[in-house]
Amino acid sequence: MFTKDKSFYKNFFSLYWVIVLQNVIVLGVGLADNIMIGAYSETSLAGVAAVNQIQFIYQQLIMSVGDALVVLGSQYWGQRRTEPIKRLLSTALFTGLGIGVILFTVASLTPTGVVGLFTESEAIVSEGASYLSLIRFTYIPFALTQILLASLRAVERVKIAFVTSVGSFVTNCAINYVLIFGRFGAPEMGVRGAAVGTLCARGLELSLVIGYLILRDDRLKLRLRDVFSPSGELTRDFFRSGAMIILAGGMFGCSTALQSVILGHMNDYAIAANSASTALYQVLKVAAVGASSATGIIIGKTLGMGRTDKIKEYTRTLQMIFLCVGVFMSVSLFFLRTPVLSLYDLSPETHRLANNFILILCVTGFGTAYEMPVLTGIVRGGGDSSFVFWNDLVSIWMIVLPLSYCAAFVFGWPPEAVVFCLNADQLFKCAAAAIKANRYRWMKKLTRES
Repeated sequence: MFTKDKSFYKNFFSLYWVIVLQNVIVLGVGLADNIMIGAYSETSLAGVAAVNQIQFIYQQLIMSVGDALVVLGSQYWGQRRTEPIKRLLSTALFTGLGIGVILFTVASLTPTGVVGLFTESEAIVSEGASYLSLIRFTYIPFALTQILLASLRAVERVKIAFVTSVGSFVTNCAINYVLIFGRFGAPEMGVRGAAVGTLCARGLELSLVIGYLILRDDRLKLRLRDVFSPSGELTRDFFRSGAMIILAGGMFGCSTALQSVILGHMNDYAIAANSASTALYQVLKVAAVGASSATGIIIGKTLGMGRTDKIKEYTRTLQMIFLCVGVFMSVSLFFLRTPVLSLYDLSPETHRLANNFILILCVTGFGTAYEMPVLTGIVRGGGDSSFVFWNDLVSIWMIVLPLSYCAAFVFGWPPEAVVFCLNADQLFKCAAAAIKANRYRWMKKLTRES
């Protein structure tokens, strides 16, 4: 079940640990925001949680654009050809900027309407709209940073992402502490203070990445004119292989937001409890996200090199690693739930719901740790981007969301049962992932000849 190729383990884990640490810090920023805002006000926490659903959809779209770049770019990197990667980067940047401009415009024109999609509480809508009025300015820097980092990830340069995340974490937490609560003579800004902290952190991230590309990068050797030089043929390749990835990312983001809509329209306790529970879960989920990212790079690079003889043994080994990751995630989530929830200023009912939600995630999270890296790492990294899209379409939109809606508003089930329904696909998608991965029909060469 395990490959004897020592270079595989060295390559995988050197990528994996850096990506995991980077994502822990990125999501640690969100967890720190949640804890500080939750300590400030439960209403503020619910308002920020509502806005973060829009943020999540946007982030999924942008990161999917980056994933599309990595899937195609890593195969070119396996052939040590960087010029096509630079042309693909140009296309990805324009795509990400277009998405960012659209969301910025919508958030500017109707902030209360956007927040009102997730809750009927006027107090929560007011807090959310106040937060959105500033956080919308982070959308463009975020898109640029994530897509530039994706281009570096395609050529196995991942440490810069870790460095930018550390800088972002320190900056965001420091500014949040000062401005949310009004420390050291600063004004008490509440949710707007949290937005200022995030905006400063996004600006720092972009500055560090651009500085690295100019001063330190020795693989892409990107120049300014490369950013404005897309290739017609490679643009078509990008959207041919990446359209399904981007659609799947947007679809997943929308489905997650709809989950909050369902919970938010049940009662105010549920939306705050969901925010507190998922903040911790997302930090631990990076173990699966990191496995997925590292796997996609390795599988794509190996295919680009033409080493299809190695793919099967790598695939078997990776699946065993994913199962170990699942055990780690579930056990850690179980034992961390009590100390983390104690940091929040929650009502007894909200605390009870958050604790029960985390216990449910301990079960479904094990499935996530297997099916996510198998589908988005092995299958999609191997060139088959359409299977993930159709699998999510059926699992989430035809089964999970209709069932969850009925559970909440037709059957009148308690919030815990609704949360289990919302996450049930993480368990039954494991069967589809196992069958697909072990048939090896997903291997596709996506590169063009020189």
